[in-house]
Amino acid sequence: MGVADLADYPWDAVAPYAERARAHPDGLVDLSIGSPVDATPAVVAEALTAATDAHAYPQTMGTPSLRAAIAAWYSRRRGVSGLTPDHVLPTVGSKELVALLPLLLGLGPGDVVVHPRAAYPTYEVGARLVGATPFASDDPGEWPAATRLAWVNSPGNPDGRVLDVAHLRAAVERARALGAVLASDECYAELGWEAPWDAEPIPSALDPRVTGGSVDGVLSVYSLSKQSNLAGYRAAFLAGDPQIVARLLTARKHLGLMLPAPVQAAMVAALGDDAHVAAQKDLYRRRRAVLKPAVETAGFRIDGSEGGLYLWATEGQDAWESLGRLADLGILAGPGHFYGTRFPQHVRLSLTATDERVDTAAARLVASA
Repeated sequence: MGVADLADYPWDAVAPYAERARAHPDGLVDLSIGSPVDATPAVVAEALTAATDAHAYPQTMGTPSLRAAIAAWYSRRRGVSGLTPDHVLPTVGSKELVALLPLLLGLGPGDVVVHPRAAYPTYEVGARLVGATPFASDDPGEWPAATRLAWVNSPGNPDGRVLDVAHLRAAVERARALGAVLASDECYAELGWEAPWDAEPIPSALDPRVTGGSVDGVLSVYSLSKQSNLAGYRAAFLAGDPQIVARLLTARKHLGLMLPAPVQAAMVAALGDDAHVAAQKDLYRRRRAVLKPAVETAGFRIDGSEGGLYLWATEGQDAWESLGRLADLGILAGPGHFYGTRFPQHVRLSLTATDERVDTAAARLVASA
């Protein structure tokens, strides 16, 4: 399989519902895509501006200051100490890394790529791109012997499910027993809402309680798009097994997968400033507190959603029917059909809309009950 064999981009199917929602007399509330709407923090924008004299090629491996900032951030925010520059690598956003990791690891036909049952579709795209077999499973015990890459995602997109230390440990142990790489997509890890994650950090797959003190065979993937409103910067990174990181670095050098130098400088500023992350989390907390009870009042059940940027909701009917009902209220959501075959009655609602739009959506949902 090649790029030309990939299916049509699924979000094109939502276009008719978007038009239906735009017809609402009070306008569209777009809760379909998790694209940040709040301003990029000044401390980050200023660092980018100061670095615009970028006449030389940037380093694929990242500047020394960026690699040090990533390692320091893992220690300070994720409870993962002992990482060195050899353990980390910046990426051009996290989506390209998710899509390309099977290729960069040398996977192909006969290999299995595991991903969550409710899953961001790019995990499967990356597997199919190299002719590997995608396998949807949340139970490490059922991962097949041919597994060479296993993805976990916590908090999950779309379902907001958070994996605890015991679950992550079981995943790491199973991957090691199979000789597979365990890759953990942790892009929403600063956004915990429900107990215990409202009071304690969401664990990383690199946490020593998970790995037993060795990061062999384990990668953590992270993005600054959500916590720092840097989606337009394409600012992300990975960390973990230095031997795997070295292999990925070599491949990425050949492919020219390098972050622009001003973005690298901006990332250093973002990773060193926790205040803007806390402020952004407060904005999302407030929006969630408004939207969640309104969705429930309108007859939906919220599943998972302990962390992350989404409400994973069902009213017990096909997601396209729910999408139509919401569109008639001027609200656009994402259908569960996009996130695997096992959740045809769920919709995903994003918290990435302005306070005014979230308030508007909540009022419409309550009035429709």
